Amino acid sequence: MNMRPPMDVQRTAAAADHPVPDRHGSNLYSTDLQLEPLLRLYLPEQVHAHLQPYLQRMGHLAGGRLDELALIADKNPPTLEHRSRTGQDAQRIHKHPAYVEMERVAYGEFALATMSHRSGALGWEGKLPPLAKYALTYLFVQAEFGLCCPLSMTDSLTRTLRKFGTPELVEKYWSQLTATDFEDMAQGAMFMTEQAAGSDISNTQTLARPNADGSWSLTGDKWFCSNPDAAFAMVLARVEGAPAGMKGISLFLLPRQLDDGSTNHYHIVRLKEKLGTRSMASGEIRMEGAVAYLVGEQGRGFVQMADMVNNSRLSNGVRAAGLMRRAVAEAEFIAQERHAFGKALQDMPLMQRQLDKLRIRAEQARTMVLQTAQALQRSDAGEEGGYALLRILTPMIKFRACRDARMVTGDAMEVRGGCGYIEEWSDPRLVRDAHLGSIWEGTSNIVALDVLRATRREGSLPVLQAHAAQLLAQTQAAPAFKAALEQAMERACALVQSATDAGAQGEHLARAAASALYHCFTAIAMAWEASHTQCLQRMRWAQLVLLHRVLPRDPLSVSAVPADWA
Repeated sequence: MNMRPPMDVQRTAAAADHPVPDRHGSNLYSTDLQLEPLLRLYLPEQVHAHLQPYLQRMGHLAGGRLDELALIADKNPPTLEHRSRTGQDAQRIHKHPAYVEMERVAYGEFALATMSHRSGALGWEGKLPPLAKYALTYLFVQAEFGLCCPLSMTDSLTRTLRKFGTPELVEKYWSQLTATDFEDMAQGAMFMTEQAAGSDISNTQTLARPNADGSWSLTGDKWFCSNPDAAFAMVLARVEGAPAGMKGISLFLLPRQLDDGSTNHYHIVRLKEKLGTRSMASGEIRMEGAVAYLVGEQGRGFVQMADMVNNSRLSNGVRAAGLMRRAVAEAEFIAQERHAFGKALQDMPLMQRQLDKLRIRAEQARTMVLQTAQALQRSDAGEEGGYALLRILTPMIKFRACRDARMVTGDAMEVRGGCGYIEEWSDPRLVRDAHLGSIWEGTSNIVALDVLRATRREGSLPVLQAHAAQLLAQTQAAPAFKAALEQAMERACALVQSATDAGAQGEHLARAAASALYHCFTAIAMAWEASHTQCLQRMRWAQLVLLHRVLPRDPLSVSAVPADWA
């Protein structure tokens, strides 16, 4: 007599015995065993202690509710309404309630766009250091990437306005940009790209004409504008009659609403259908005599806009680091929970090797976030060498971390297998969003060349080399490994200097030189971190960075960490 249960019961039992491992609901801060010790190393003790409940709260949200909202918002992108139901020409971008709820968390509960510009954020007396904002963003972006673009632009616009705007202009709009109530908060944007002027800003065609009241009228099209319905945007335009090239470009603040409450004279032509960042609106803008206000000195628009762009580039690097961390954590969880052929995936030698390749890229980016945030704080404080260090670290992280994120998110998706290709999991969204970083705010070629530009114009290379040497001197590690790090850094700096000295003839070396500098510096900084946090695992990752991403090796031979590095 056949006593076997029916086939559908057998299948249900098999599925129950072998569910797809699901990490949803975990706290992305408390489960990240590297982050808290690193923040303790980089942050002042009192700030570190004060931030703990906020980091725990963000980690909890990012692993749960924010992750749910991000998936919903990704599947329900914003839509553009051109007219009201009564027939009035009144444009409005409809955002899904899931996106608005995430805005309330980021802008309202955690003040991510304003904490660098006002005292009292998160209950801290005075202003929190930049790393506080970036640490929270690093957790937030592991759930939602698209919203981080408006957050960054709002933060950067406020910074640029404060730095270059007249006292009257700053006073006029400051309270809106730094409001503490979410309902009163103004968001920012950056309208820079034109069809004929992508990376070549000197070819900007938008015209600016002076008005009798001291304002300006802008006319022209901007081709790619994220957060196009923002309350304010920084815009590049050519003053009518100004000379050709960069000297004719000026920077303007464009309000969405005029002083009388009416809508300014520009409209959104259409929204873009993008590969990633689907939750957040990007569109095309046509200005038809739009009222704007000059920011800073006429004819120095690109120099002033560069401050905003560089701040956005750093944010891009933070986002790339966060994406990689989420992807690696998902892959590690799958490898721990999933069994095949009688073993956990994480116990299989080939999987261990593949996970290490993902980890070292993610950890390099994390270290660059910490180091660059610290450099930003030094620069803003006016410390000697602070700006020069920030000026070279920013394009380094924007170039290399954003490119690494594309590979890491793709390879981590493979660990989950076929389920990783399904849109109900986070993996496809991470892959799609990761491709943004190496395009916006400067493509890979542009930012690699900017590393050379920082060396040539700001004298940044010797400052970076001295900083690396100081970190290395404070590192306790095997003498042979320290010597290898020192020699590699010297060679990387020599390559950068050689490419810089060669002028246009050396530009073909920019990517190789920037990569070499990134790998050597992060290996040194990771070794320094490992030494001060007593983390043997982090020291091993620093060794793997040098071994696999810097030093020459024979692909037909077996490579291993040299015995005298131990």
